[in-house]
Amino acid sequence: MAKKTILITGSNGLLGQKLVELLASQPDVTTIATASGANRLPYSQGYQYHQMDVTDAAEVDRVIALTRPDVIIHTAAMTNVDQCEAEKDACWKLNVTAVEHLIAVCRKYSVFLEHVSTDFVFDGTAGPYTETDEPNPVSFYGWSKFAAEKAVIASGIRSAIARTVLVYGIAHDMSRSNIILWVKKSLEDGKAIKVVMDQFRTPTLAEDLAMGCFLIAQQQAEGIFHISGKDFLTPYDMALMTADYFKLDKSLISPTDASSFTQPARRPPRTGFDLTKSRNILGYEPRSFQEGIAILAEQV
Repeated sequence: MAKKTILITGSNGLLGQKLVELLASQPDVTTIATASGANRLPYSQGYQYHQMDVTDAAEVDRVIALTRPDVIIHTAAMTNVDQCEAEKDACWKLNVTAVEHLIAVCRKYSVFLEHVSTDFVFDGTAGPYTETDEPNPVSFYGWSKFAAEKAVIASGIRSAIARTVLVYGIAHDMSRSNIILWVKKSLEDGKAIKVVMDQFRTPTLAEDLAMGCFLIAQQQAEGIFHISGKDFLTPYDMALMTADYFKLDKSLISPTDASSFTQPARRPPRTGFDLTKSRNILGYEPRSFQEGIAILAEQV
């Protein structure tokens, strides 16, 4: 089998890091990691690193011409929902314009583009969602990601869209917190916390998302795929399960609803994904949230 070259954008991010780790361990894959700044991965074996700012069309063209990947997995994005609401121009530049630059180079060098998207393209009135459900974003972040999806689909290039939900995991530099770490630390410090119980998600372990993205890249499977965890939970459920796992005091956790938090951007109340298509076509099988907590516990 000929070696495939897979290039990852946003390799310093949580998903990017997990993808580099996974791909570097595949004997039939040449892995190219790219990010806008210096390489933040703690090891340098098994992949090449190139600095590449996805918002700079000339730089994108230069790196793709040099590395000639078979597949680009595009993970770089502005994902802070409230920041996107406040900084719309910066959000559009990174979440939409950058995708247009990637589409152009994929067309020019005949590269398969895998674009990572989000459950926030939906309004959250009818989750869990299938790939054929109609997007209707309720935040600027959601609109930017939906605009990028539409650009990919309209481009006519060979492509896939991998949508995901509430990704959690541990980055090498511990730069990102997540609900499990937040609950664990709060309860260990004896701090009472309020957690919403009127939002529903299928939380996704970063390692599972990386595997789903790899399966798409490996098969160059075209179309939209929902890649998430399989448990349909509220953040309150997740907090209780975390407390149980670490044997911490659950009485410190109290339920609340989303209206008690003032956030600049609206959140879709009920998303989550139906994974039937990804299971059938890709052979994707995620871990349970319980198993996800155990994996994180080992990494802390």
